Amino acid sequence: MKSCPMKLCRLLCFLLTLPLHVMKITGLYGMYKRVFPLLAYNITFSYNDKMHETKRDLFRNVGTFANTDGTLRLLEIGCGSGANFKFYPHGCTVICTDPNPHFEKYLRMSMDANTHLTYDTFIVTSGEDMEEVKDESLDVVVGTLVLCSVSNVQQVLQEVRRILKTGGAFYFLEHVVSDPSSWTYFFQHVFEPLWYYLGDGCMVTRATWKDLEAAGFSELHLKHIQAPEVTPMIRPHIMGYSIK
Repeated sequence: MKSCPMKLCRLLCFLLTLPLHVMKITGLYGMYKRVFPLLAYNITFSYNDKMHETKRDLFRNVGTFANTDGTLRLLEIGCGSGANFKFYPHGCTVICTDPNPHFEKYLRMSMDANTHLTYDTFIVTSGEDMEEVKDESLDVVVGTLVLCSVSNVQQVLQEVRRILKTGGAFYFLEHVVSDPSSWTYFFQHVFEPLWYYLGDGCMVTRATWKDLEAAGFSELHLKHIQAPEVTPMIRPHIMGYSIK
């Protein structure tokens, strides 16, 4: 019953965002990419406060993937401003990647605030093409709130499998599409055209768990949760880790 009104409302929302489409085509949207890191940096504090226990639970066993000498090399895809740094185990070496170079200023601020980690490098690249990272060179790869905005989820996951050592783990925390019977599902589909631009390419209607199930990991530990106190549009989440 919701299908026809949903499609009509989505069309109206799409028409309202036509100026943003034009901005993207003409290159003017690139200016927003300079502003977005500042917005994301400020939003991070609120999101981390609300998701603190969830993130602590997610990353609690990262240290078990360390090598016998205690070293652990971790790469974060779409690291943004470094919102996850405080949850990583003491002494691990972190490699950061993000396609937006304007995050680096805020990333450095997070590095200065988390001196328990060793930082290797910041690579400006997309998750789909991490050619600068060697095959099977990492113990852990992390992606939180990133698979919603990549161009090709499966390609990113195959890159993750390429750079992970056998037995290494990929940790994820992602908002996903809601149950089709819910009003959240309705509003996700209606407002996605606008959300896409406000969130720098973020898609709120992805069933990312299906991509993880099909990615070919040897183990997948995944659960669905409702994120506490966040906007209903992105309240449905999945979290967990997969092992190569």
